[in-house]
Amino acid sequence: MDDIFSTNQTRDLIPRIREFVETELIPLENAEHLTGNFSTVARILDQKRELVKKAGLWGLQHSVEEGGLGLTLCEFGQVSEVLAYSPFGHYTFNCQAPDIGNMELMHKYAPDDLKRQYLEPLREGHIRSCFSMTEPEFAGSNPTRLGTTAVREGDEYVINGHKWFTSSADGAAFAVVMAVTNPDAAPHRRASMILVPTDAPGFELVRNISIMGDASDHWGSHAEVKYNEVRVPASNLIGGEGMGFTLAQERLGPGRIHHCMRWIGISERCFDLMCRRAATREIEPGVMLGEKQFIQGFIAESRAEIDAARLMVLRTANQIDQFGAAAVRNEISAIKFFVANIMLKVVDRAIQTYGAMGITDDILLAWYYRHERGARIYDGADEVHKSALARSILKGYGLDVKKKAADMAATRA
Repeated sequence: MDDIFSTNQTRDLIPRIREFVETELIPLENAEHLTGNFSTVARILDQKRELVKKAGLWGLQHSVEEGGLGLTLCEFGQVSEVLAYSPFGHYTFNCQAPDIGNMELMHKYAPDDLKRQYLEPLREGHIRSCFSMTEPEFAGSNPTRLGTTAVREGDEYVINGHKWFTSSADGAAFAVVMAVTNPDAAPHRRASMILVPTDAPGFELVRNISIMGDASDHWGSHAEVKYNEVRVPASNLIGGEGMGFTLAQERLGPGRIHHCMRWIGISERCFDLMCRRAATREIEPGVMLGEKQFIQGFIAESRAEIDAARLMVLRTANQIDQFGAAAVRNEISAIKFFVANIMLKVVDRAIQTYGAMGITDDILLAWYYRHERGARIYDGADEVHKSALARSILKGYGLDVKKKAADMAATRA
């Protein structure tokens, strides 16, 4: 961990969290817990959560008034890297997606009665939540196109729609649903966010989607969900009508920092596994794998890339703390595709270093390979972020790609 962004808080917290992860969580990483249903290990992790509370490490992401430690985004990013050293870290500390994003969203925008009924138990780890936006019928890269509707009837919204990749819906107490409430408004003002209890009549969990052969359950699931005439009180609206896209963007700014720092933690774990293998695997009498230049190249490139990625992300987090996410859109786009690719490179190199053992479930690498390939797709595919970044840069040189395309379309019409 670099000292450049460290604070008194991080210098105190990080060694304590690292020790907890290494002693309490890493020993749980066996094939049964990594390839079976998540509910199996969740029972054990819920016991570990009580240890986290006793250690005074609960609610790391919350403000002081919420009972947390008041960490800045940059400070929490450094903590998040350490938590990511185990696949169970974030869940055990109640900092896991999508709950962490829903907590931030509800703290800022939910009415008081929803906070009392849902946010407070979520914050205490008594319930879980899910976020329901992506739809199979529409490209997830264009969040202004949604088929799910929420029609106002008196004091209720009636919700109909089809979602998927509603992560962690299995066993969640509620979903934050993105639905069209204002179909005649401008594209970015059509959708709203509405809280829907998962026990509401008409909420249908169709299936837990299999991800490269692993469907899992509980927090480890990605669900397909249908909303069939689901009725909820109009007071379940989060923010105002038509604010869905704005809230989604606000939620995703810090969320991408969370993701990127988690990916750096994963990279560090895989780097450590790779180096241990290289230093101890004898490939011929008296010759270790790490003496081969190909493997040395893996190690050198990985070290430089991880360090560069970390500095990029923490700089971006620090700028968000100072200026807000809107002011650093370019940096957020850059870290999203850059760090995801670095992580996947390191995972792949570590697998290659282990050889056949690397693709088995005897060690952690195969789990990362299955579950983290999606990093280049969710929260905006690489290609979308690259295009957005390039357009923004070119605009500074006088070429407004978006405006030019709009003008050409108007001319053709």
